[in-house]
Formats: sequence, structure tokens, C-alpha cells
Amino acid sequence: MKNGVLLLLVILLAVIPVIFQSDAEFSGADEQAEQAIMEVASNYEPWFDAIWEPPSGEIESLLFSLQAAIGAIIIGYIFGYGKAKKKYTSSNQ
Repeated sequence: MKNGVLLLLVILLAVIPVIFQSDAEFSGADEQAEQAIMEVASNYEPWFDAIWEPPSGEIESLLFSLQAAIGAIIIGYIFGYGKAKKKYTSSNQ
């Protein structure tokens, strides 16, 4: 029961902003930072340009999600390995 309520709460937290702010523009932090810099110093020249720009926002989101998933797998493996090693060494003593 508790897991079902928690899952429903997470779904509502994800869906409610999209419903009530349907005309809002959900932009990334990079774009917001660029806009803030241009407001403060309109003659600012970036030091370098991107080597490769994804063809669409969907591809960019996919690559970001893939990067996050790979990072989560690596961190999970490290924590799991450490816990298993600790359990194995304590049971053999």
C-alpha cells in the first residue's frame, strides 16, 4: 500500500506542472545561463563553440539521459561491490 501511494505521488509531481503550465517553455540551464549573460553583457563572445551540436532537442535529451543512466549504473556498481565485499569479508572471519 505504501509503495502504491508513493508511486502515485511521484507521478502527480511529474504531471501536475505540465498540466497547469501547458504553455510554459521548459528550457535547460545552459540556455537560461546564456540568456542571463546576454542581458548583463550583450557584447560577450564565447571562448569556443561546440564541437558537435545534436540535430534536435530530442537527441540531446536522449544523450543526456543516457549519460545519467551510465553514471547511475557505475555508482550503483561501486556501492554494491563495496557492500558485497564488506558482507563477504565479515562472513569469512
